[in-house]
Amino acid sequence: MANHLPATLPNGPAAEMLREEFNRWAQAGKGEEMEGSHLPIVLPALELMNLRPDDRVLDLGCGSGWLVRRLAGITPKGSVTGVDVSDEMIRRAQAASANVPNAQFLRGTAEKLPAPANAFTKVISVESAYYWHDPARGLREILRVLAPGGSVWVLINYYRDNPDCHQWEAHYKTPAHLLSAAEWQDLFANAGFRNVQARRIPDLSPTPEVYTGRWFRDAAQMKRFKAEGALLVLGAKP
Repeated sequence: MANHLPATLPNGPAAEMLREEFNRWAQAGKGEEMEGSHLPIVLPALELMNLRPDDRVLDLGCGSGWLVRRLAGITPKGSVTGVDVSDEMIRRAQAASANVPNAQFLRGTAEKLPAPANAFTKVISVESAYYWHDPARGLREILRVLAPGGSVWVLINYYRDNPDCHQWEAHYKTPAHLLSAAEWQDLFANAGFRNVQARRIPDLSPTPEVYTGRWFRDAAQMKRFKAEGALLVLGAKP
């Protein structure tokens, strides 16, 4: 795989707002924290993806690169590219992945991916899609960079069909799209994907008896949210 390469980030207030917010997240160490909180929904999704050793994978919204490194171990004859809007996340991902030869990291957005057409056999995005400024355009970009027969797998915890996540909006500092599974499926189909499916991935990790964070009212709400599960939307390029 080529060395870590810079990429031009599209200009615009939406991209800049996201970059600044996720730079703050990176500086606070939240990129590294995401591995533990997201693994319970990511591991079942990876099993469904049926990854091959020679797959060329894009992780869109890669953060600090924890999933890229995991994917790189699964695809030793292939390659994994992480793309993120945050230059600080990319810097940390590069530093942590210096000894992973089949991984690279690039700055970019869903709406303007820094990759040629047909570059990847699989695309995964974890907890990123609802931040995209223009989800329809982002999905068209994913279709462009996917090779024919390739597939996209989008995991979303913030979606309309799970009422126990709706309160998150009050904590977001950047706009986020609260869409239903049906709306996401329509976006996939309208972008040109085929065999579009939506399914739930329950979070089976233990729930604390007492919850003191800001995302849920109490442990009971957190437990309901996890049982409802993350939304996984997938589709294939013809």
